[in-house]
Amino acid sequence: QVQLVESGGGLVQAGGSLRLSCAASGITFRINDMGWYRQAPGKQREVVATINSLAFRIYASSVKGRFTISRDNAKNTVYLQMDSLKPEDTAVYYCNIRDATSTRSYWGQGTQVTVSS
Repeated sequence: QVQLVESGGGLVQAGGSLRLSCAASGITFRINDMGWYRQAPGKQREVVATINSLAFRIYASSVKGRFTISRDNAKNTVYLQMDSLKPEDTAVYYCNIRDATSTRSYWGQGTQVTVSS
């Protein structure tokens, strides 16, 4: 059974940094895309950043230059380094992985990030 466990969320002041981690277990397939999404209260879930198996990265325009996504394939783990945080970055952050063969998608349970002004 595939499980994704996120960690690293919390409360930080504007301008601060946080590093999110998401470790996947029960993996029996090759992972293609790994990514981070977020959902703020009253808003739809949106993509923050993704990284594919070739380490090609895509960022939302709102976080480009401030956030960095990376992955450790040996550990089936994806990271999100968040710098220069803003109050508008406040949301629940979810990690996501996609099976390279079946394209099935798996989600973590989410971790809260709160940025105070």
